[in-house]
Amino acid sequence: MTTMAGVPKTPGPGQVPPAHLRVTNQDRENVVEHVKAAYAEGRFDKLEFDDRLERAMTARTHGDLVPIMNELYGPQAVPRAAAALPHPASQPGTAESNERLGGALAHALPIVGFPILGPLLLLLTGGKTSPYIRKHALEALNFQITVVGASVLLPLTFVGIVLVPFIWVAAVVLAVVGGVSALSEGDFRYPLTIRLVK
Repeated sequence: MTTMAGVPKTPGPGQVPPAHLRVTNQDRENVVEHVKAAYAEGRFDKLEFDDRLERAMTARTHGDLVPIMNELYGPQAVPRAAAALPHPASQPGTAESNERLGGALAHALPIVGFPILGPLLLLLTGGKTSPYIRKHALEALNFQITVVGASVLLPLTFVGIVLVPFIWVAAVVLAVVGGVSALSEGDFRYPLTIRLVK
């Protein structure tokens, strides 16, 4: 690929994006769909399926995704497969209804008494196969860890004791907003959140 001033050119139709470019959630989901289809065809066993699924869902760059497509279709098929993958902007409804519901549950379960356990369960179950659920469950989990940590530490001061009830009310409101955002395929980020879990 030719470069100008050290910057790679934007790939044209049918070309594989440069390996160092960051991938989007849609890029990961597209490769996951290819992996699921190949597994359904019996092209590899459960252990191989889990390995490829994990690699696809944790990919950070196109260089992480291309080897998976190579394993599925061979090196010559990767450009065609990459070109066929739709861009997220061209697909307004990318998350299926069960994924949107799973993402919303990750935000809603803390409201009904499962502040950390709820998002964690969604992360460990639906998050294993759906990048969309994983994204919302991770965000909800990190926010709830932050809220629980603040609820434990703030009461050590007088000002903290006064602030805790307001934090709880704000946490409920933000969780509702996060759930609605997940249902409408929004990209919700909680404010003032310490993101310990990646």
